[in-house]
Amino acid sequence: MLDSDFVRAQFPAFAEPSLEGQAFFENAGGSYTCQPVIDRLERYYRQRKVQPYGPYAASRLAGEEMDEARRRMAALLGVETGELSFGPSTTQNTYVLAQAFRQFMQPGEAVIVTNQDHEANSGPWRRLAEAGIEVREWRIDPETGHLDPEDLAELLDEKVRLVCFPHCSNIVAEINPVAEITAMAHAAGAFTCVDGVSYAPHGFPDVGALGADIYLFSAYKTYGPHQGLMVVRRALAEVLPNQAHFFNADVLYKRFIPAGPDHAQVAACAGMADYIETLAAHHGCAPGAVHDLMRAQEERLLQPLLDALKGRNRVRLIGPAEAARRAPTLALALGRPAAPVAAALAEQGIMAGGGHFYAVRPLRAPGLDPEEGVLRLSFTHYTSEAEVTKLIEALDAVL
Repeated sequence: MLDSDFVRAQFPAFAEPSLEGQAFFENAGGSYTCQPVIDRLERYYRQRKVQPYGPYAASRLAGEEMDEARRRMAALLGVETGELSFGPSTTQNTYVLAQAFRQFMQPGEAVIVTNQDHEANSGPWRRLAEAGIEVREWRIDPETGHLDPEDLAELLDEKVRLVCFPHCSNIVAEINPVAEITAMAHAAGAFTCVDGVSYAPHGFPDVGALGADIYLFSAYKTYGPHQGLMVVRRALAEVLPNQAHFFNADVLYKRFIPAGPDHAQVAACAGMADYIETLAAHHGCAPGAVHDLMRAQEERLLQPLLDALKGRNRVRLIGPAEAARRAPTLALALGRPAAPVAAALAEQGIMAGGGHFYAVRPLRAPGLDPEEGVLRLSFTHYTSEAEVTKLIEALDAVL
């Protein structure tokens, strides 16, 4: 089992006096930052805040730290170092990729998107219709939020060049079978773009094993700085049109980053690898096994919360009621505006949110009002059993 006390000791937020007595349940919007990331960021700003890759020591070390972050995070994700890029955000990275596909594809060819996605992995691809590209929607079951691969099979044909879908939705939270979906797309001659923003905080995936051609997530939701991490596998990256300066076209990890990266934050991303390796050493396992430790801890804490919600007639849980099938991100439709309920929970020491969370399409599909929104309760592996109990008690008081 995951050593919860050891885990929490790696996050300064849990020793911060201003946060004492409050339980954080809006992790899907952004996680606490681990100490190694803070240490690296502070060191960079103190000692390395110069243009990197120059001949003098501070500059050389700055570049080495950036390279270290890319190398170690790529290894964690099971991909080549050059296949991993850092950009300002996942939304921006997706937008740039969509521009590359706009140039790559021909009018009449097709992309497939879902209505389960956060808008960042839906809106940019839908705009390809302006260039004469057909946009097909893989729709969720309006009752359950489930994406059925059999429905995807009916959309795939020789015209489809790209299938865009989430590893899990920030509202539905059901974990989609990425390897199976990717195999279906590849068999039809299409690439896949997987939005991992809502999954990666619960254990860095082995992107190489999943087979996805593009995998995107946000470091500020995986205990790090505000950067978007973007894997584009070599076979695809080399055929998509370059979106960067022409003289960077031959550098794989620069092809889809038009602007210069945030040097300090890129370097600080190595702290995420530090954190995973620290957990692995403490628990006597390989870094890749930390994913399973995190998921097991989350499932153990999530099921009692799901069970506590089952008996509430006026609360509609979106997505599966089994912890093993979903991420610990719960969207609750209350039949009334959710924001005031989140405010009432704050008075009980629960930090949560109410709204549509940029997931307007997944809310409209089952007939919910995005303006009314949902109450979203999300946690990750560093959440304690006592905090989940506190949440259940606060829900009893507020609901």
